[in-house]
Amino acid sequence: MLRIAICDDQPRELEVINEYITEYLDTHILEAEIKEFSHPDKLLTAIETESFHFYILDIVMPMVSGLELGKEIRRFDREAQIIYATTEPQFALQAYAASPINYLIKPIEKQQLFDTLTLAISKTDLAEDQTFAVKTAESLRVMKLSDIICCEYRSHAVIFSLANGEEVSSRTFRENFSEYCASILKDRHFLQCHTSFIINMRRVERFAKDNFTLYGGKIVPIAAKQYPVARDAYMDYLMAKEVCR
Repeated sequence: MLRIAICDDQPRELEVINEYITEYLDTHILEAEIKEFSHPDKLLTAIETESFHFYILDIVMPMVSGLELGKEIRRFDREAQIIYATTEPQFALQAYAASPINYLIKPIEKQQLFDTLTLAISKTDLAEDQTFAVKTAESLRVMKLSDIICCEYRSHAVIFSLANGEEVSSRTFRENFSEYCASILKDRHFLQCHTSFIINMRRVERFAKDNFTLYGGKIVPIAAKQYPVARDAYMDYLMAKEVCR
């Protein structure tokens, strides 16, 4: 299911964009969760624990501009589609620092928004809604792959670090780490950079020769022998995302 965030400090603009999106979804028989944010700070708080496929952002807003907001979203998510909707055409060039899919001028033309949504959907990988089931000491826990920041092998168990700051520990197991996480590693967003670590490349903030810094400041080591493979895999991932934009 698509997840869409709309951020605009004008209530009427939020209402109009929501109505257009709802009409588009009904026409194309698509399901989506739409969340409205009347202040950029509220959206910044939300993206600390949840992600969206599309962000529709105003430019001129109090405290945090849509330009700054778009850059911050990119820190957390390189793949989400950002659409700017504003009355100010002069910021178009600056807006492209956040790699938006389109820059719409208000009043928004319905068909132009519909065409943009169609393009955004064509570039969206809904496979991120795949899940992974973990047997913990207390129960069976089902997690979305997109919520996993990294997996760490420790004392014959795996510690899953999640985007909301939670850590989930599996029961101990006999197979090796790679075998246990085989279904996760099939997802193109994940990379094993060390015998004891698997990262979600969507959550990388910084890449160095000996480590990845992930969202939230977590530092994951890169094994020396694994560096060329990790470097090439991460560069290929980044290039593939740029090609899709």
